[in-house]
Formats: sequence, structure tokens, C-alpha cells
Amino acid sequence: MDHGARSSVAVFVKRRSLKNMSKTRAVIAAVLTAILSFSLITPATASRVYNADTNTWEDASAVKVRSKRGSPIAKTIVDYETRYKPGTIVVETGERRLYLVLEGGKAMKYGIGVGREGFTWSGQNTITRKAEWPGWTPPPAMRKRVPDLPAYMPGGPDNPLGARALYIGSTLYRIHGTSEPWTIGQAVSSGCIRLTNEDVTDLYERVRVGAVVVVK
Repeated sequence: MDHGARSSVAVFVKRRSLKNMSKTRAVIAAVLTAILSFSLITPATASRVYNADTNTWEDASAVKVRSKRGSPIAKTIVDYETRYKPGTIVVETGERRLYLVLEGGKAMKYGIGVGREGFTWSGQNTITRKAEWPGWTPPPAMRKRVPDLPAYMPGGPDNPLGARALYIGSTLYRIHGTSEPWTIGQAVSSGCIRLTNEDVTDLYERVRVGAVVVVK
């Protein structure tokens, strides 16, 4: 083989080698892109929790970030003139506050979240049950509105009922906690009264089964 032929072969081999390297790099780039995309997508779908405010499922990490904001309303003891005896719970829906009547003309005042438009109610009843980290069985009407809701959710940090629940009579309503403290002071629920997990735990320790609940 003469010098010219050898040169032609060398050029051909070099070009073929470069072409193969380009293909290899393209494949590697595509694989890396797929891996990166998967790593970005998977966390967003791996853990989802039900948001009772919007009746949707959302990324649990977003809830954890928002929950660090805390409640804008701190509980406090206030002067409170009332005809109700100590131990009574008075819910002022319009004020978005809950009062636990104390001795000596005082009350413990808590910030609360109340029913959104069309879901408010009023009346008098009693606390019939108390539960720590309660499980939640969404009522049929709610499951109809949100078809992907489970038939039952066990108690825990991601449960919409939060750390504690006080059950009101034989109704579907409860006074319960929430891991979404930014909703306190808002009209967001389907009729239940919500407090922060810290506040509902405090209320839970102060209230007995049989206590009167007045919702205005």
C-alpha cells in the first residue's frame, strides 16, 4: 500500500472514530439527562398528602416547608364575661376564635380555622370522644367531591386531623389539629374547627368528655 492510500485509510479511520465518539457522547448525555429528570420528578410524586383546604393531593415537602411558618395567632388568657360555666368551649365563627371558659371571669383564647362559605354551622352540643393522633374516615360526600381520597387514613403527621381531635356529639364535626398552621384565622374547612397541633394538644388536656360546645 502506497503512502497516499495509507493516508486515506488513516483519515477514514480517524473520522469513523470521531463519529463513534460523538455517538457515544450523545448516548451518555441522553442517559444523564434521563437520570437527572427522574431524580427531579420522583421526589415530587413519591410522597403526597391530602390538603383539606383545596381538596387536592400535594407534595409533602411543600407542606413541610410551609408548616415552618407557624400560627399567626398565639393563645392567650383574656377577660371573658359569659353565662357559660368553666369548661365550656365557645366557638366564635365570625371572629375565628375559640374560647375555653375558665374560673374568675377568664378564658383561654385560641386562633382557629373555620368552615368555608357554605360549610359554616351553629348550635350547642357536647364533646363525646377524645383521640390522640386520630385516624380519619372521609365522609361519603367528601369522597364524592374528591374521588381519589382513601376510604381511611391512619393517624399521623400527614393526617388532616392532626395531633388531637375532640368529637362533637354524633355529628361529623370535630375540633382538631392541623399541620398547616398558616390556615389558622381562615375560613377553609368543611365545617370542622381546626387549631394548630400545639394549641389543640393544650386544649385537649384541659377539656373533658361531656364538656359543652357552643358554636356561634
